[in-house]
Amino acid sequence: MSGTVKNNERSVRSVVKAATWRIIATCDTIFLSWIFTGQISAALKIGATEVLTKIGLFYLHERIWFRLNFGKIYGVDRKTIVGEKHYRSLVKGISWRFFGTLDTIIIALFWTGDFTKAFAIGGTEIITKVGLFWVHERVWLRIKWGKNPSVPSIQTWEDTVAEAPVVILDHSGENTALTARS
Repeated sequence: MSGTVKNNERSVRSVVKAATWRIIATCDTIFLSWIFTGQISAALKIGATEVLTKIGLFYLHERIWFRLNFGKIYGVDRKTIVGEKHYRSLVKGISWRFFGTLDTIIIALFWTGDFTKAFAIGGTEIITKVGLFWVHERVWLRIKWGKNPSVPSIQTWEDTVAEAPVVILDHSGENTALTARS
């Protein structure tokens, strides 16, 4: 891909997206920590520590993924991002979960001193957080706030396909473009 890819998101959007994710994820961590430790005080300490470490980690993760072309759908100019595929959200969630779980295990071990509880909390949140993260990503793809108005907004793969031009080869050998919607 040649040239500069047009950025359709502002940094402030990534900050707010990181904060909303952190609220959801911290509630999940506190709940799981309470289940596995049986102590609300330990669960709250783990959750509070996570807020401090993970907002920065998530912001960094967002900015790295923003630079990756994997799973992005580009317009005909091959510079404008017009959509993202579902598998991008899934792989992005898995990559975040690796770093997020490692962070949770270290924090839980620090506050509980118990490897079994730390790995139980971290292991369980792999399942809960990948699902929650995927939902969070898909919701944010539909939120228009914080997107650069000079660049077309990202759409889901389904929206892009529904609006994609259809090319028909007529008998004279010329291509005719028609829109999929009437």
